[in-house]
Amino acid sequence: MPVISLRGEEMPASPIRKLAPLADAAKARGTHVFHLNIGQPDLPTPQVALDAIRSIDRKVLEYSPSAGNRSYREKLVDYYKKFNINLTADDIIITSGGSEAVLFSFLACLNPGDEIIVPEPAYANYMAFAISAGAVIRTITTTIEEGFSLPKVEKFEELINERTRAILICNPNNPTGYLYSRREMNQIRDLVKKYDLVLFSDEVYREFIYTGSPYISACHLEGIEQNVVLIDSVSKRYSECGIRIGALITKNKEIRSAVMKFCQARLSPPLIGQIAAEASLDAGEEYMREVYDEYVERRKCLIDGLNRIPGVYSPIPMGAFYTVASLPVDDSDKFCAWCLSDFSYEGQTVFMAPASGFYTTPDAGRNEVRIAYVLKKDDLNRALFVLEKALESYPGRVNA
Repeated sequence: MPVISLRGEEMPASPIRKLAPLADAAKARGTHVFHLNIGQPDLPTPQVALDAIRSIDRKVLEYSPSAGNRSYREKLVDYYKKFNINLTADDIIITSGGSEAVLFSFLACLNPGDEIIVPEPAYANYMAFAISAGAVIRTITTTIEEGFSLPKVEKFEELINERTRAILICNPNNPTGYLYSRREMNQIRDLVKKYDLVLFSDEVYREFIYTGSPYISACHLEGIEQNVVLIDSVSKRYSECGIRIGALITKNKEIRSAVMKFCQARLSPPLIGQIAAEASLDAGEEYMREVYDEYVERRKCLIDGLNRIPGVYSPIPMGAFYTVASLPVDDSDKFCAWCLSDFSYEGQTVFMAPASGFYTTPDAGRNEVRIAYVLKKDDLNRALFVLEKALESYPGRVNA
């Protein structure tokens, strides 16, 4: 029998995708499934991107440079300038999605056994990338009762030891929708500076901020410019999850040089994806405004609807298009699976992501789910109604 590696044994199943077989079986039975589990926007990709793909007239679909097409990177410089992030094309490396940017950041900056401090709940695949790199995630817990705000600096310092090499944040946050304040970002900056850490900052949702609070990028933090690695992606910004185009951005030449070795080993990022992504930069303000306004309406629809259901609570997310909600259930893993395998109301059910998969602390998030508001409002309203019926019928319901 082939031996499975320890890495393979430790790799967690995705809380976002692990219930997909149950959803497929429900659909096969004729049940309509409302997908609230995954951040796959249903809004249209910019027409300029689709047109760019259709008009490709190359005779050969060749490798692109390992760092990505220079024309695209130069165009991104102007994009980031709009957010007061001042870069050169050489600061930007194009990756196969934001996922590859995270993985290559870890591989380039961390040795096996090195530790990364990550506020939880956190995007579940961070753990998978850390395991791939042999690194260790140490989580600092934020709570739904406190709106997922960061704990005091002392809580971070309790985790820092000789193996600590980095802090990783997602801002605005997936899965909670939390937006870090200037005070919190300055707190992180001071820790990075004091202990000479790397700050990995996943900022793929910067377009989706719904409060008057400013967007504070890690690239805005003075005094740690050489310590910052910015992670980005076009997947959610332009509804282009399938083209697999992300970016790794840093002013640190040594980190870029190390990352490039991994980029060269995988040859090149997707050619056609870069063509689409570069064209998308011409989509214009009207496209982004329409997308933004739609998510504002969906957020209100979802949060108002959730908090009207007896026993359910969700704080108001300030960014991205997710929320974490607490439910009156004994175990959200069991409940989410039950919704797909044993429940339907008028031929419909809901598919949510159990929040336990976004925590590493044992038993954390056991009564919480992550919900993505990526469906149109009529479908969201219906999904909320079906969720309420599911909670009324669930054998493991917990009465408040």
